[in-house]
Amino acid sequence: QVQLVESGGGLVQAGGSLRLSCAASGRTFSSYVMAWFRQAPGKEREFVAVVSWGGSNNYYADSVKGRFTISRDNAKATVYLQMNSLKPEDTAVYYCAADLDAANWRMMDWRKYDYWGQGTQVTVSS
Repeated sequence: QVQLVESGGGLVQAGGSLRLSCAASGRTFSSYVMAWFRQAPGKEREFVAVVSWGGSNNYYADSVKGRFTISRDNAKATVYLQMNSLKPEDTAVYYCAADLDAANWRMMDWRKYDYWGQGTQVTVSS
């Protein structure tokens, strides 16, 4: 069983920054592919960013590329999402997710992920 706990959400003005954190339980964090997804009201859950097991590879949705950075610290069993130049359209509940048996680290399909955090609200005002 893996537990994921997100933190760092909040209200920010457009152009501002936030850093989300996701702390994971479990003894084999380095074997999980970790990702961030988001879901806005009335919309489907969408992929934001994914990071490989060791953290050397990452991939982003086009909508956040160049503004968001995903990273992980395996010693702390934590994954981060640094969000800069935030826009009102970034407003959503953000979820971290863990894929425990990924053969391919670049997994963008939310249905493939095994464990999810409770979500943290990010609101960007214009």
